[in-house]
Amino acid sequence: MPELPEVETSRRGIEPYILNQQVIDVVVRQKKLRWPIPARLKSELIKQKILAVGRRGKYLLLETGIGTVLIHLGMSGSLRIVDKGTAPEKHDHIDIAFNNNKVLRLRDPRRFGSVLWTRKDPAQHKLLSQLGPEPLSDEFNADYLYQQSRSRKVAIKLFIMNSQVVVGVGNIYANEALFMAGINPKRQASRISYQRYQILVACIKEVLQLAIQQGGTSLQDFTQQDGKPGYFQQILKVYGKTNQPCLICHQPIRQLRQQQRSTFYCSQCQS
Repeated sequence: MPELPEVETSRRGIEPYILNQQVIDVVVRQKKLRWPIPARLKSELIKQKILAVGRRGKYLLLETGIGTVLIHLGMSGSLRIVDKGTAPEKHDHIDIAFNNNKVLRLRDPRRFGSVLWTRKDPAQHKLLSQLGPEPLSDEFNADYLYQQSRSRKVAIKLFIMNSQVVVGVGNIYANEALFMAGINPKRQASRISYQRYQILVACIKEVLQLAIQQGGTSLQDFTQQDGKPGYFQQILKVYGKTNQPCLICHQPIRQLRQQQRSTFYCSQCQS
């Protein structure tokens, strides 16, 4: 599933082609993804100019003067910029065409993604209103995370993956940040000190920033808008490294399951 770095990579990839461009057509080849495509999407979006290309969590926000398109890539979705007239391939479900002869094309083989439309403040949309702060924002800091953790008996890895606590810290990045911070993923969130939360927040930011710089992680379906895979997977330290030697102490990396997700950690370096 594309996570925050992959979605941010997509946002940065498409922005130069669609920002301040006018929509001239919307083609819907598949009317139902995770939810039905709004029937009014085409009539409302045509002739509108894209005023901002934003992101909230894993949702891309295409803002116009009258409303906002919310795009979620689901399990296997991706966005491409193609030239007008480029023939669609299998699973190319939605095109948004612009007056610069470019087309924003959504491909989604598993159809778990979504394209929605709202005329209201997108921050108040039911899919966005309960989300926690962005992990790369100043709002996400040690004071905030420490206070949020005080009554939480859940394991720290599950705590930082909760989108109501902080958005976008997916499984891969939670594993990597906890290793970098030296924190055992099974440790109870409320039993971690303020000083260790300072370290963890810094590590989460560093891991996500590095992943964005590397173009996201390409482990299954994700590729960038130009078709090139992300390269962060090449510098993963623990994720997917079961029984391989820890880069620090050379003890074998362990694997366990937490809420149906794989967790990788070093029992020697993470306490």
